[in-house]
Amino acid sequence: MENTKELTEHSSQVERKRRDSFGMFDGYDSCSEDTSSSSSSDESEEEVAPLPSSLPIIKNNGQVYTYPDGKSGMATCEMCGMVGVRDAFYSKTKRFCSVSCSRSYSSNSKKASILARLQVAGKPPTKKAKVLQKQPLVAKLAAYAQYQATLQNQAKTKAAVPVEGFSWGNYINSNSFTAAPVTCFKHAPMGTCWGDIAEGVRVEVPNTDCSLPTKVFWIAGIVKLAGYNALLRYEGFENDSSLDFWCNVCGSDIHPVGWCATSGKPLVPPRTIQHKYTNWKAFLVKRLTGAKTLPPDFSQKVSESMQYPFKTSMRVEVVDKTHLCRTRVAVVESVIGGRLRLVYEESEDKTDDFWCHMYSPLIHHIGWSRSIGHRFKRSDITKKQDGHFDAPPHLFMKVKEVDAAGEWFKEGMKLEAIDPLNLSAICVATIRKVLADGYLMIGIDGSEAADGSDWFCYHATSPSIFPVGFCEINMIELTPPRGYAKLPFKWFDYLRETDSIAAPVKLFNKEVPNHGFHVGMKLEAVDLMEPRLVCVATVTRIIHRLLRIHFDGWEDEYDQWVDCESPDLYPVGWCQLTGYQLQPPAPQSSRDSQSSSSKQKKKAKSQQYKGHKKMTSLQLKEELLDGEEYSFLQGASDQESNGSASYYIKQEP
Repeated sequence: MENTKELTEHSSQVERKRRDSFGMFDGYDSCSEDTSSSSSSDESEEEVAPLPSSLPIIKNNGQVYTYPDGKSGMATCEMCGMVGVRDAFYSKTKRFCSVSCSRSYSSNSKKASILARLQVAGKPPTKKAKVLQKQPLVAKLAAYAQYQATLQNQAKTKAAVPVEGFSWGNYINSNSFTAAPVTCFKHAPMGTCWGDIAEGVRVEVPNTDCSLPTKVFWIAGIVKLAGYNALLRYEGFENDSSLDFWCNVCGSDIHPVGWCATSGKPLVPPRTIQHKYTNWKAFLVKRLTGAKTLPPDFSQKVSESMQYPFKTSMRVEVVDKTHLCRTRVAVVESVIGGRLRLVYEESEDKTDDFWCHMYSPLIHHIGWSRSIGHRFKRSDITKKQDGHFDAPPHLFMKVKEVDAAGEWFKEGMKLEAIDPLNLSAICVATIRKVLADGYLMIGIDGSEAADGSDWFCYHATSPSIFPVGFCEINMIELTPPRGYAKLPFKWFDYLRETDSIAAPVKLFNKEVPNHGFHVGMKLEAVDLMEPRLVCVATVTRIIHRLLRIHFDGWEDEYDQWVDCESPDLYPVGWCQLTGYQLQPPAPQSSRDSQSSSSKQKKKAKSQQYKGHKKMTSLQLKEELLDGEEYSFLQGASDQESNGSASYYIKQEP
């Protein structure tokens, strides 16, 4: 496959370079119980004691891994400073890690620069660097190890702190849950380049089943995948799951098979099984021949996919959370995993904020509101504050171009729409204003403010608006206008009573991607009524591209309808990977008390958005619409369908 390596044995290529696709096995010698050896570790700054002679250590081309004492076993590239197994290096003298480094060595200034970097841990060379006196190899390696340890310590400070008492691994194992695969989330890190990472893929990970003072590694296989998290089992344990453990595949401690050979790290069998085999080389070759591992550039791809174009101090236009009908200027205060904490520009204490993803349809470039005719609250600040600058327009999510020249949406047309103030409800709605570039101002019938301050903006291609009859044909509860007494609600009667027409079906977005979600899948989802929170959640229903998201531990009334491509959905393990705080499920014992306070909180939130409470949706009877003017195309309306189908009302002439 494109994104994985096949580990195949070719006897004719035994002497090829150690870092190729099969280099990790070339020269593996049989492990002897009486071999006396030791190992180097870049991660440890403490003096490392020699490894016990009774412990089998994987050897490489007859060379036992040794400490950086200048003797055989380890080597340092005199060009780039890479530390690795001596036999893996290029040329007879083993002075360089590759052909390119050997050719580049001809420059004395480059040589001086590299030696200076190795001698002074972590400090870049200066222009005054001269050709240094040769230092003992142990000093160079110690400096390089300290430099690497410093980088790793800095990375650890940015790592996520897991929620106390909650573990995705335990949660999934104890309930036999299934998580949505990473490929369902195109906006998430590695979402478009996850490749063929699946059960059975082998990796090299730290060996925790040992009592050595240094960090050693062993090979493990993926037993189960849950988003970014993988349940791993050490090679040699066969069907024994006693030491299985969960790990984030994108974490810094997981490497492709062969990484230890090229990095000079020892492969040490777990203590529990070290007695099972005397020839570990033969065991590994047999187990790993033909197996798959991570691509060699996997960690680089992870790093690249976690680079975000939005930077702090950028200015954007974002929806005003107190008046949905308008936008305001806000400044990017922080960026975590692509999620932006925006502080409204007039907020002096920086507490008036709004959270959203950088691909959210709620944020736009400066000048967007004026360009389409959207209401905009002018800032009291007459000029930009020092250091603030407008975010470039190309950073924002692009909407599809539409042709409004022919038949198009008009003011007063009726439709069905997800209520942004009560995301568990799809409501009877009306187009209140048609803006430029395909944008529409929508109002919820029966609960609109007199000044239109609760109208909200949806694009014509938005997956959150639907033609009249969508809920009926897909057996979704439709929320009728507040105060409407003629129940059960029927669209035909309502259109006649209000002397209005339904928006043409052909104007709505009918595209249904093959998203890959299934009912019951676990994920991490934003509570859009409190968008700073990312919670443990479950997909409970699927209507083509529409997902019903349930927050584990909470009542169904807090469920939310979300599009399958929403940037507010993430794979299991996303919070851990990005350092975002995950909200665990509410414990059963405290749900009742939390439910009461949460209801008040949610109502307050709705009032903050809108100014008055929303009506609780009424349970409607599931009846087929009957009338002379309309007929239905039933199509594929199965709730787990994720393929395109005709599921809208067809309007007869």
